[in-house]
Amino acid sequence: MSDTKRKAIALFSGGLDSTLAMKLILDQGIDVIALNIATGFGSTKDRLEHMQSMCDQVGAELKIINIENEYLQDVLFSPKHGYGKHFNPCIDCHAKMFAVAKRIMDDVGASFLISGEVMGQRPMSQNKDALQTVLNESNCDGLLLRPLSAKALAPTIAEIEGWVDREKLEGIVGRSRDRQLELAREIGLQDFESPGGGCLLTDENFGKKMVDFIKYDTFEVKDIPVMKYGRHFRLADGAKLVIGRNKEENEHLQNIDNDKFYHLKTIGIPGPHGLLSKNASDADKEFGARAMLTYTKAKADGEYKIAFDGKEVTAVPFASREVMQPYTIL
Repeated sequence: MSDTKRKAIALFSGGLDSTLAMKLILDQGIDVIALNIATGFGSTKDRLEHMQSMCDQVGAELKIINIENEYLQDVLFSPKHGYGKHFNPCIDCHAKMFAVAKRIMDDVGASFLISGEVMGQRPMSQNKDALQTVLNESNCDGLLLRPLSAKALAPTIAEIEGWVDREKLEGIVGRSRDRQLELAREIGLQDFESPGGGCLLTDENFGKKMVDFIKYDTFEVKDIPVMKYGRHFRLADGAKLVIGRNKEENEHLQNIDNDKFYHLKTIGIPGPHGLLSKNASDADKEFGARAMLTYTKAKADGEYKIAFDGKEVTAVPFASREVMQPYTIL
């Protein structure tokens, strides 16, 4: 092994696999930058504290790069390799992330890349052919080391050059997480996440909302927060209505800054926060106001006020939420 101090960039999600992959490299005396690439679709919750905890426990430096605009333009709506089961362009997404990591290698002084991918863990995006396709598309063949499956894959530059001892890496293949959990216990890793995908685009219901949105409107970065919270409806004349389910969602919806939508709020009676397309017809506006009241304790025959960006209108709640069913996306 060379005595030269090396540095690697890890594609870091905050999950167990990417944390273990970093640990295997850190244990060989190599500095690791945990690069989290934010596409906007990672989670509905702020995971910064969790990601920092994982990095602190293994000794990696956390760096976050936002590529929301680039992701929408280059990946989400025209994936070369198509979508997975839902609205998830996983192969193109991985290739984009590796390409982004590669282009900052010189800036941070990194010699190679690593990821927590495990061959065969996901049948479509992590089979052997898909893993190679990602390398080809990102022009990272040889640069990217996958420590958890390294012994089952061809040696990379880091191994061939002796920067990394291949014998100290893993050869995990398949969907079982037994070996990862064993490694986590061995190193005493605390509060790691249960295995599972953290990308909203892999969620069937989120995918339904995306398909509906792009049917009626051009999707932009500012629309991402709208998709993450609340009940979603498509009204009779085409307006989109979003109504918060609970206090947390109401707070998120209230903080959204998007000039495509009115902010709706009940007046004089506790109720949810809502969003309604600003191009809504008068009929859809009336429906939206009545729908908002239907998710309160308003009396069925009572008149109440709803604020549309502060402008008050009067409405009567629907007798039942069943009226909403034909317009419900999720």
